Amino acid sequence: MAQRSPTEIRSSIEANRHELAVSVARLRGEVERISDWRGQLERHRSELTMGAAAVGVLLATSMLRRRRRRRRG
Repeated sequence: MAQRSPTEIRSSIEANRHELAVSVARLRGEVERISDWRGQLERHRSELTMGAAAVGVLLATSMLRRRRRRRRG
């Protein structure tokens, strides 16, 4: 294994430090984007609307079935 000079070692450490800073900044941005619940709601509005409609249909169907059972019994 070749020996590196102190200057090369310092340079390598600085390069690693810079790469780490860039990675941390990217990670911070990603965490902020993911944890932004208002942004998530905005991005997935149509899915939420469809899900809410499906829940409404299921609840209405369930209520109608209960009424029919009560009338029969």
